[in-house]
Amino acid sequence: MNETVGNGLDATVDPREVEHYRRLADLWWDQRGPFWPLHRLNALRVEYLAGRLIDPARAGEARPLEGVAVLDIGCGGGILSESMARMGARVTGIDVVEKNIAIASEHARSSALDIEYRVATASALHDAGRTYDIVLNMEVVEHVADPGMFMADCCALVRKGGRMTVATINRTVRSFVFAIVGAEYVLRWLPRGTHRWKDFVTPEEVCSMTTANGLQLAHQSGVWVNPVTRAFSLCESMQVNYMMIFDK
Repeated sequence: MNETVGNGLDATVDPREVEHYRRLADLWWDQRGPFWPLHRLNALRVEYLAGRLIDPARAGEARPLEGVAVLDIGCGGGILSESMARMGARVTGIDVVEKNIAIASEHARSSALDIEYRVATASALHDAGRTYDIVLNMEVVEHVADPGMFMADCCALVRKGGRMTVATINRTVRSFVFAIVGAEYVLRWLPRGTHRWKDFVTPEEVCSMTTANGLQLAHQSGVWVNPVTRAFSLCESMQVNYMMIFDK
């Protein structure tokens, strides 16, 4: 289902980011195209999230997230949304790029998955009084114009007793070398301009913004990608990519 909540835009939206992803929208499901790193990362993050978001008593079930309301913020073409839906979750995916939502909706239909997609922002859903059991805030905060406002809206969308997951890139010398120089200019894994180092957010900043809005850190992990094999894995270091889980 496509639905626009409000006008789909607010002060957290960076128009440059919207235009960048609008140009790439047709390539979301091409696993050999510019989004191949996201497809490989998705397999790792789904494994990581499943181990911490699924009730242990339901771990052996075919659809262990049955009945759980999940919001995927900045869902893009629906890669993570579809993974959650396959585990039984009632998924809502939002994005500010209309073309992304159109592509995600069509892919879900062709995959026989019932996912609610909306052209909207976290702020618009907050204003509408929506809340969810799990809020997925993955690879988004580094692309918004006002991280503090954006994170406050995201935290408000988590129901009491719910969880929010955050994945992003740290602002370090190592992240500049690996995530920008290496990934965009040397290896050319990502289109140039995908990231801006000054917009990266440190784990300390993420924790500060979430705890200020009533959430507490439950778990965290770094993410490493092997430049030779292109394999993604969890690691202790959070100097480049990292994931965090917060409880409310």
